[in-house]
Amino acid sequence: MHHPGEVVRPRLRHVSTEDQTPLPQSQALKSAGCAEIHEEQASGGNRARPVLARVLERIAKGDTLVVVRIDRLARSLSHLLEVIERLEAKGAFFRSLTDPIDTSSPQGKFTLQVLGAAAEFERALIRERTKAGLASARSKGRVGGNPGLRARDPAALRKVRLARADGYLERLNEAAQDWVPHVRRLRPDMPWEDVLRIVNASLPRDRHWTQSRLLRAVKAYVNNGFLPQMVLDRAPRRETDDRLPAIVAAIKGADPGITLHAICDRLEAMRERAPRGRTVWQPSSVRLLLERAKKLGLLD
Repeated sequence: MHHPGEVVRPRLRHVSTEDQTPLPQSQALKSAGCAEIHEEQASGGNRARPVLARVLERIAKGDTLVVVRIDRLARSLSHLLEVIERLEAKGAFFRSLTDPIDTSSPQGKFTLQVLGAAAEFERALIRERTKAGLASARSKGRVGGNPGLRARDPAALRKVRLARADGYLERLNEAAQDWVPHVRRLRPDMPWEDVLRIVNASLPRDRHWTQSRLLRAVKAYVNNGFLPQMVLDRAPRRETDDRLPAIVAAIKGADPGITLHAICDRLEAMRERAPRGRTVWQPSSVRLLLERAKKLGLLD
């Protein structure tokens, strides 16, 4: 639990399998005052890492993610900037002990801006070189693409599948905060259609999920160890009159400080009908459902 004004600083320690042992990095992070140290036994160039994903999911406003060196976190500039953007979106900071990057300071923010400009310049160069290379190949009558893929080489096909899987997980990680907490809390007690409506109720329309897309994302997270297998279990059958209390309890559980009027807005956004079939919800109806949810043991 994070208290107002209290700065709790979980840190990520990334350990490469290629060279270093974790001990020197651990000592450096402890000397820097790190309260939590997380170890990832993976290459920094691999983006699909469960420990990093869990740290980014639970990190809170005011926290600081600290690494010994930036290559302990990522081996590409674009990936580093993506991680820092996710931290900034949650009001958290990033600091490297041996590099001049500390996003809580003006100097560190300036360094980050320089890195961002360098990354954009690098992308522009790659685009131009790729275009020039393809044009040169076409002028010589060569066919572009991967020879291994054209020959259906199993090793080449496997590399493509792994790259696509990594890219898919990276895109999921960017939106994980929208759906992972709901899935972790509500499944398997609530049916997928109700979970989906609760997820979408707090999101703008252009970020809404479909049930098939949400299920695919959940299965990917389960397969990679980010979510427990039990979230895919079949939901128990509920009595018809228990469904609305369960939905209201889920909304209240996700945001304990939410008001009755705000719950009404959420239910209307979900197009959930009130107990008497009306499309407009009243706070008194929500209050009665919350009381029933407590009697059913759905709320503390």
